[in-house]
Amino acid sequence: MKVWASHLAVVALLLALGFLLPPYHATNMARIMVLAVFAMGYNLAFGYTGLLSLGHALFFAAGMYAAGLPIWHWGLGAAPGLILGLLGGGVVAGVTGLLALRTAGVSFMIVTLMFAQAGYLTLLYFNGVTGGDEGFALPASGRMLFGADLSTDLPRYLTAWALFSATFLATLALVRSRFGRVMVALRENEERARMLGINPFTAKLAVLALSGAASGLAGAAYGVLFGYAGASFATIQYSILPMLYVLLGGAGTVAGPLLGAVLMFALIEVANDLTSAWLFIVGAVLVIVVLFAPKGILGALRDRFFRGLP
Repeated sequence: MKVWASHLAVVALLLALGFLLPPYHATNMARIMVLAVFAMGYNLAFGYTGLLSLGHALFFAAGMYAAGLPIWHWGLGAAPGLILGLLGGGVVAGVTGLLALRTAGVSFMIVTLMFAQAGYLTLLYFNGVTGGDEGFALPASGRMLFGADLSTDLPRYLTAWALFSATFLATLALVRSRFGRVMVALRENEERARMLGINPFTAKLAVLALSGAASGLAGAAYGVLFGYAGASFATIQYSILPMLYVLLGGAGTVAGPLLGAVLMFALIEVANDLTSAWLFIVGAVLVIVVLFAPKGILGALRDRFFRGLP
């Protein structure tokens, strides 16, 4: 019960911030929550199952375009767009996994990167449909959700909060379930898990599909909430970002992706104000964290103080 209470407290705090923060910071916090959903999807694959992927930008972009294209071309609403984004990310991840999971380790990482790059080039090639490198702005009619205008501050924040909260609590339930223990078993010792009767390929494929679905939902939400979809979201940068969030906040922890996203966003803002060489500061901080807290901030706290932290 303490674990659920602490995570529900995080959800309640984020809800309160929506009414307390000024519009600029509330918009940034909404963006952080959407990216945290993306990172939570990545954390299922990497943090809990040990699947180091460089292809999650493909799933993020799949969700964004699965939602954005029907809204842009056919006037679909935001609610069905978000559902299509969730399904789009999950289906693309499942198809990718059918091939990529025949490899392991570095080979898996390279294959997922190749799939992501192929997806990016596809978006550029069919620029007449996708908008190419310039992308497209979503019409105002497609950014209405149950009568609320998602281009305005409070509805946008509350929608981001609702999507984050649902993913956050669903992730907590998943990792504390029997299947969650299967995920950890595959991460720690795949051969031993196989001896216990677990089919690694099937389990990993299911995890990758769930990871892709969460990433696709985040991509769809990003497009709908902020009104833009573009091929730049399918580049390698958007495969590295969730990895950095997870490594900084704590791989294999439920709240780690949120903490990592908040700290990374704040770090970039502060470093950018201090110097034009802000990437050097960000890189130095990340190196220090990896050296002295290789399991991330929450991972280090769990090892030292909170052994039961999921």
